[in-house]
Amino acid sequence: MSSQNDRCPAAHHDDPTPCDGPPVVTVLDAENAGATGCEHHGARLLASLAGGRVYALPDAPAGAAIRVFKAADTTRPFVWYDGPRIDPSQLSRAEVRAQKGRKR
Repeated sequence: MSSQNDRCPAAHHDDPTPCDGPPVVTVLDAENAGATGCEHHGARLLASLAGGRVYALPDAPAGAAIRVFKAADTTRPFVWYDGPRIDPSQLSRAEVRAQKGRKR
């Protein structure tokens, strides 16, 4: 998968990054709508959803869903958009937790 046209279904059309391999996970939103994707785009999609979940496809390498989940935790939502990021909804979940820890 190397061009915009043959990227995985989880790749957002504004995200310019290539896939890092074949689709190995399904990412579901809070309404159970989903997309399959490579680990890279699965993590980016999961990071951009509120209440999202990730599941490994049956033939996925061991640990694929866990790697996507962990990567999404430190990935900012819609990371491909530039600009200042100060609102909690614009930060990664890990950044939000760190800010809450500093405020105590």
